[in-house]
Amino acid sequence: MEPKIKKLVLAAQRTEITEYHIYQKLAGQTKDANNAAVLRRIADQEKGHYNFWKTKTGIDVSPDRKRIWRTVLMAKVLGFSFVLKQMEKREGTGSRLYDTLSDHFPETKRFSEEELEHEKQVLNMLDEERLQYVGSVVLGLNDALVELTGSLAGFTLALGDTRVITLAGLVTGISAALSMASSDYLSSKAEGDAQAKKSAVYTGVAYLFTVIFLILPFLLLTSKLMALAITLAIAVLIIYAFNYYISMAKDLNFKARFWEMTLISLGVAGFSFLVGWGLKGLLGVNI
Repeated sequence: MEPKIKKLVLAAQRTEITEYHIYQKLAGQTKDANNAAVLRRIADQEKGHYNFWKTKTGIDVSPDRKRIWRTVLMAKVLGFSFVLKQMEKREGTGSRLYDTLSDHFPETKRFSEEELEHEKQVLNMLDEERLQYVGSVVLGLNDALVELTGSLAGFTLALGDTRVITLAGLVTGISAALSMASSDYLSSKAEGDAQAKKSAVYTGVAYLFTVIFLILPFLLLTSKLMALAITLAIAVLIIYAFNYYISMAKDLNFKARFWEMTLISLGVAGFSFLVGWGLKGLLGVNI
């Protein structure tokens, strides 16, 4: 076997045994029996691929234990759906690798087909609680980003001290979080949603955590303009991270969602900044 081809084969062999262990561990984590069965079936296919490559290399390859640990941890933190979608995107790359190797090993064409079939199976099995409440999270997150970035921008010009801005921002943010959660609960209950309380919790928690991250620069810095700049950067980072997560987990258009939320949030912040400047002069406020 040519050295270049052998290197590719060993890489494929390690990937297969690594993903075998990942799918096995994820199957042990899920409470849904059907999902667990699908994951174990995929794991068995990965093990079969590994054994095939072992007959070609004659080498036992150890799995990437760091990747196994990292993937299982991500599943616990970010959810089953997000991690599986990421894995399937990697497997798309793997199937292209198998298309290349099929010139030397015709049997691998079947592997490529099986890798593509994995994605269909995973897409059909995903049903995760946290994704059922995406609408509530979006409501809390988006409202907090738009309302609080706007409020903080306005406070930055209307008020003089970062401690005063922090106080005003916290009062505004906490009150708005409770108000938003209450509104979501009443709205969901009126529509007959049996999970109205849980929906309200997701909305309120998303709002509250966003408030904390956005106000933190004003709490730590003395320069209000620097604090505002960092707050706006944090807002963009939150928008990026959230939309990446949702786009990956639910197959949505990342760029369109990211730019829409970013332009709305920064547009409101810019307008509020001007409103704060105008009202400060009009009312003669100097705090």
